Amino acid sequence: MIAIDSSSWVAFFSDREPEGDDTILVDRALADHQACLPPVVLAELLSDARLPDSVATLLTQLPLLEPTDGYWERTGRLRAKMIARRHRARLADALITQSCVDHDVRLITRDSDFRHFVRLGGLRLAL
Repeated sequence: MIAIDSSSWVAFFSDREPEGDDTILVDRALADHQACLPPVVLAELLSDARLPDSVATLLTQLPLLEPTDGYWERTGRLRAKMIARRHRARLADALITQSCVDHDVRLITRDSDFRHFVRLGGLRLAL
């Protein structure tokens, strides 16, 4: 399984975003039935009132990385560690990172804010 961040989904479904390595990996993950979603990503994407029904249907059919015991505490500690080192640590990014770490899956993203989570949080990126 491989998790996909909102930034890569938006690029994948957009006519305006340039194709990149991440969108190629999204296409491959879908074709190989390996794509999965951190719950926060699903919530972010479904929050778009203009999201086509066909895309919403696809997204809701993908496996979710459900929170495991202690998830919220680990996420809070991870985010505190990032903030203490003066790194940008948005709550959604910390939640996505912890989901991926807990399920031992790599993340496809074009958001460079995740680089600090790689170094300090154990996140593995697909790119």
